[in-house]
Amino acid sequence: MKTDAEPIDDEKKEKTFEYRSYGKGELAMLYLPDIQQQSAVDRFNKWIAAAPGLKERLIATGMNPRSRSYTPAQVRLIVEVLQEP
Repeated sequence: MKTDAEPIDDEKKEKTFEYRSYGKGELAMLYLPDIQQQSAVDRFNKWIAAAPGLKERLIATGMNPRSRSYTPAQVRLIVEVLQEP
């Protein structure tokens, strides 16, 4: 018997990363889900500082180190360097 339902493909079940605005804590937790949020943010900021040219590129997009979120363009830059969480 043929059904109209398409078989579930493992790739379709996997959620793709969405390029949108993220709170800094929210994005850090996607990369480091198993630690406390502030620790994740601190470590994530170290990763950004250690990645050659990333911090400068983020600042060039208008990022303020004191801001509490990343724009979609900033998220794209981060993912280019650190890969998808």
